[in-house]
This record gives sequence, structure tokens and C-alpha cells, in this order.
Amino acid sequence: MERQCTYCKEQIEGREGKKFCSSYCRSAFYYQQNKEKEHSLFKKIDQQLKTNRKILKNYNRAGLVTIRKEKLIKEGFDPKYFTHYWKNSKGQVYLFCYEYGFLTVNERQKGKYVLIKWQEYMNRY
Repeated sequence: MERQCTYCKEQIEGREGKKFCSSYCRSAFYYQQNKEKEHSLFKKIDQQLKTNRKILKNYNRAGLVTIRKEKLIKEGFDPKYFTHYWKNSKGQVYLFCYEYGFLTVNERQKGKYVLIKWQEYMNRY
């Protein structure tokens, strides 16, 4: 029975159970597999960032608003994904998804986010 290389489909010679005709084919095959996995990771991250931005934009039409954390999270918001941050003069750190930002606060023992939109003056900090 003729065996074919998993990568290039050439005939394989040698031991039983061998999948590749050369170390080049083995390496190229696994490189291609890992490249596809990386792409899906980047795609997942990009999708979550876009989802976060959409949610922040939807709830922050006025430019500044405070909203319960659970409400945003229920819609698919994930605070672990952000593009950059900005620290104000009080030392508070706002996390941003593109031009929409959020600050975690606790009011009356409930987790909330203060939502803002990037302003020109923030470029100075």
C-alpha cells in the first residue's frame, strides 16, 4: 500500500506510521496549522473589541454616563479587552475600546462603569 505525505502528497518511504516525506514537509504542515490558530485568536480579540466598542457607543450617547456593570456584561461586554488607557489628573485609569472609554467605580456597593468618549484634551496626558 502506497502512503502519501500529509503535506505535499508525495510518496513516503521508510517506517510504518510515518506521515511526512521530509522534515521540511512536517515543519511546513505544523506551521500552517499554527498560523491558522493564531489567525483565529486575532479574529476573536478583534471581534470582542468591536463588540465592546458597539456596546459602549450605544450606552454613551451623551458623552458621559454611569451604568451598572452587569447590564453591559449581559450584552456581551468584556472589560478585559481594550485598546488603550488614559489616566486623569486624579489618578483614575479609564480603559478604552477605540474612542469609547470606561472607568470602574463602586456606588452604593454596586459595580458600575463611568462611560466617556475620547476628547482632544486627553492627548496631552
